[in-house]
Amino acid sequence: MDVKSVFLNRYIKEEFYMEQPPDFQDYKHPDHVFKLRKALYGLKQTPRSWYERLSEFLGKKGFNRGKVDSTLFIKNSKNDRLYVQIYIDDIIFGSTNYALCKEFSKTMQEEFEISMMGELTYFLGLQVKQSENGIFIHQSKYCNDLLKKYKMLDCKEAETPMATNCYLDLDENDNVVDQKLYRGMTEPLLYLTASRPDIMHNVCLCARFQSQPKESHLTIVKRILKYLKGTKSLGLWYPSGINIFLEGYSDSDFGGCKLDKNSINGTCHLLGCSLVS
Repeated sequence: MDVKSVFLNRYIKEEFYMEQPPDFQDYKHPDHVFKLRKALYGLKQTPRSWYERLSEFLGKKGFNRGKVDSTLFIKNSKNDRLYVQIYIDDIIFGSTNYALCKEFSKTMQEEFEISMMGELTYFLGLQVKQSENGIFIHQSKYCNDLLKKYKMLDCKEAETPMATNCYLDLDENDNVVDQKLYRGMTEPLLYLTASRPDIMHNVCLCARFQSQPKESHLTIVKRILKYLKGTKSLGLWYPSGINIFLEGYSDSDFGGCKLDKNSINGTCHLLGCSLVS
C-alpha cells in the first residue's frame, strides 16, 4: 500500500514562514512571506507530523503500537490479529484473517488517498516469495547490485565468508585503504544480514575497523562478497502451519577478541522452527 502526498496530510503546531515561491509571488508586496498552515515537503518536522497523524488515526481504529518497534501496529480481533508495518508512505500489512485485511484497506481508503500494490513481493531491499507452504525472504537482487557496484560479478566464488584460522586485529603495520571505499562495502553488508545470518559474525567483525581500515580488513570484506556470489539464493524460510513460539539461544567464547581480550557473545532467536535474528 502506498499513501499519496503523505507530508501534506497534517496541520503543524509550530509557526513557519517561507519566501514567496516562483509563479505565486505578490508583486505588490514582494517583501511579504507566506505563513504555512499545513506540513510541507522540506520541513524537518514533516515526517514526524505524518507519523503522529497516522498513529492517531490507527489508535482510534483499535490498533496498539509496538513496544519495541514503534512503526509496527497490531490489532486483535477475537482469535485473529492484523499486523501493519509502516515506512514513511509505504505500508505493508497481513493477518490470519483475510477479512481483516480487506477491512483495513477500506478504512485507509476512506481517510487517505492510497494505491494498492497487490501481494507483497519486495520491500526495502527484501524480496518476498509467498506460497501455500510458507514464505521465503531473500535479497538476491541486493547481492547482485552489490557485486555489480564493486565489479565483482566475475570474481571467483568462496566456499565460506571467512577462513576458520583468521583473526582480525588493528594490523598497524599494514597499508591503510580508502575509508570511504571500506565503509561503502561494509555498511551494505550490514543491511544484508537482515536475511543472511550466516554472514552476521564476519560482517560485524569487519565493521569494527571502519575508522582505520587496512588491506587485510578489505581482503576479508571482499571474501564475504565472493561468498555471496555463490550463495545469492539463500534466505529465510518460514513454513506455514507451525506452532509459533519464541526461542532463544546464546553462547560466548573466553577472551576471544585480540584487541582488548574481551569475550564475544552470540545469540540466535527462532520463531517456531525458523530463524528470525
